[in-house]
Amino acid sequence: MSKRKKAVHAARDKPAQQRSSVGLVFGANWGEACAGGYTRLSDNPEVRMAVGRIAELISSMSIRLMANTASGDVRLYNSLSRRLDIEPNRFMTRKTMMASIIWTLLLDGGGNAVVWPRTADGRLEELIPLAPSSVGFMPDGYGYEILVNGRPYDPDSLLHFVINPSTQRPWFGTGFRSSLKDVVKNLKQASVTKNAFLSSEWKPSVIVKVDGNTEELTSAAGRQRLAERYLKNTQAGMPWMIPAEQMDVVQVKPLSLNDLAISDSVKLDKQAVAAILGVPPYVVGLGAFNRDEWNHFISTTIMPIVRGIEQEMTRKLLLSPDWYVSMNPWALYAYDLKDLSEIGANLYVRGMMTGNEVRGWLHLGPKEGLDELVILENYIPLGMIGDQKKLLQEAGETINGQN
Repeated sequence: MSKRKKAVHAARDKPAQQRSSVGLVFGANWGEACAGGYTRLSDNPEVRMAVGRIAELISSMSIRLMANTASGDVRLYNSLSRRLDIEPNRFMTRKTMMASIIWTLLLDGGGNAVVWPRTADGRLEELIPLAPSSVGFMPDGYGYEILVNGRPYDPDSLLHFVINPSTQRPWFGTGFRSSLKDVVKNLKQASVTKNAFLSSEWKPSVIVKVDGNTEELTSAAGRQRLAERYLKNTQAGMPWMIPAEQMDVVQVKPLSLNDLAISDSVKLDKQAVAAILGVPPYVVGLGAFNRDEWNHFISTTIMPIVRGIEQEMTRKLLLSPDWYVSMNPWALYAYDLKDLSEIGANLYVRGMMTGNEVRGWLHLGPKEGLDELVILENYIPLGMIGDQKKLLQEAGETINGQN
């Protein structure tokens, strides 16, 4: 069952189309080795790699509609659960919509992402992510209004996802823009410097010092004739033979990127990007995969974002106090087949999972006769240890033997 709340303007009306905007485009020839101007976070490769990995993971998590019952929480399957997990609107799947929300939340939205839940007769019809360029926020005392193309909406009528809340306006997300600004600028400067260095034509490996009185030096054609006469050979490996009184040849070792210390600087900046966004370093191109780091990343970076999404959907989309939205994280952790099989086998023999539930973990089809909970005979409560048939039988044989 979906929840419909009244907005300042009727939420049934689709938000107006975004108006056109005007911008200025500056020329790029401001110096080959100088990175000037503003750099958007979305233009930085390392930031895009980190945000892309977070978006891919969260969008891969199934969205489940759950209900509290006397015997525990159960998953519900109805039209609302299908709307949340399969087809949020006519144009997107759940994966596409969630990826769009995360990209907006972490990059262009600056810590805020807004989704319009279109309803009809109390039923949720569509979830439509709104472009960050069309959304604004207007403080109203302690609270606020959400502006969509200039039209104010009550926050209860829209889903507003937030990351890194502001201390002055707790309902407003600040994102990572200020934290990443200097790091992104440094990475851009390193990239521009490297490209300028590698593409520069001023990297001679040999310098030939020639007597200035030589007439050939007065023209380009003369200098070319000198090079062909003394410095070029028809066969590879042949030595040069030049007049000692007119020429002096010096070998020059050009600077390398190591000499400029760019690699060390880039490494530190990449580590800073990984630390700020909370991703393992190998995601931005440093080091190798580590399973413990990956599982820590799921628990400390992915799950806090997911919890915020779950709570916002629960409080604004659901009427029943016993229902809630949950996203399944278990498929994201780094397990191998051996781990899953051992965990499943242990739970199966303890009567906590059926055989078909274990097979489902391993992506195997169900088998007949494996839908019942079983338990080994010696797994009994501590107070019933003396009631085991084996012990009673042995005790009876001992008594009979004494008699």
